[in-house]
Amino acid sequence: MTPIEYCQDKAAKSGSSFYYAFLFLPPERRQAITALYAFCREVDDIVDECTDTSIARIKLAWWRTEIDGLFEGKAAHPVTQALSPWLTAFGITRLRLLAIIDGMEMDLDQTRYLDWPALQKYCWHVAGVVGELSAGIFGYQDPKTIEYASKLGIAFQLTNIIRDVGDDARRGRIYLPISDLQQFGVRAADILNSQYAEGFHALMTFEADRAQKLYHEAIEALPAGDQRAQRPGLMMAAIYFSLLQEIRHEQWQVLHQRISLTPVRKLWLAWKNWVGGGRSVIRDIRRIGPHA
Repeated sequence: MTPIEYCQDKAAKSGSSFYYAFLFLPPERRQAITALYAFCREVDDIVDECTDTSIARIKLAWWRTEIDGLFEGKAAHPVTQALSPWLTAFGITRLRLLAIIDGMEMDLDQTRYLDWPALQKYCWHVAGVVGELSAGIFGYQDPKTIEYASKLGIAFQLTNIIRDVGDDARRGRIYLPISDLQQFGVRAADILNSQYAEGFHALMTFEADRAQKLYHEAIEALPAGDQRAQRPGLMMAAIYFSLLQEIRHEQWQVLHQRISLTPVRKLWLAWKNWVGGGRSVIRDIRRIGPHA
């Protein structure tokens, strides 16, 4: 198996919405984004699958060394070998790759976040910086596109957090800020025990409105001249934004189930926004506005 085949296999098996955006890219950009996504999966799986925290830290430390090797021309892992040809061409930097590892390590250090600034920092490390790297692979001319990509990545991560409240609670994690829980009178014990407290609906509406505002700010930050090049990100935005609306429609029933879109719907949203240059999701986000 070649390095790129390894990465393709990793991406295909994940079932992630990101995979749908890869399908429409030209070969070089598709290989680069697939390698980046495979890297994210590798380091994320360490945290998700290692029950021993000390072993997880050792593995993440190995990846830090591997990233150093990548930029010294000594890539050893299939993922870094697949990334190697694209470092200069697409602006893939050592600091941004290490920032992703920092985000994964945050999951080893804490299971709660005090307030939105603390959670936002985590979201940037695990998703915002991925958006920035992805924007470079997709292509851009205006530096403001990086601001768009970072905000969009954070919006994706907050959408994931909203969707996964129940799943995360079963692993002993609550990403929703403690200050927000206190504001709406929801106890951590309620979430950990899958109990829909009286203030839970209001809490989730608040979090979804925050995510929706991020989508809106991201779209408004995207320079018109880079819109076509950034279609893959807009395709993912269509999928994630639709997921957020679906969760809202289902009245935040996320403690006992994982709400998702069907593969056919994801593919339709991706195709529609590829053909239309992302105009469909831009219209939807602007029409709904920063708050529902």
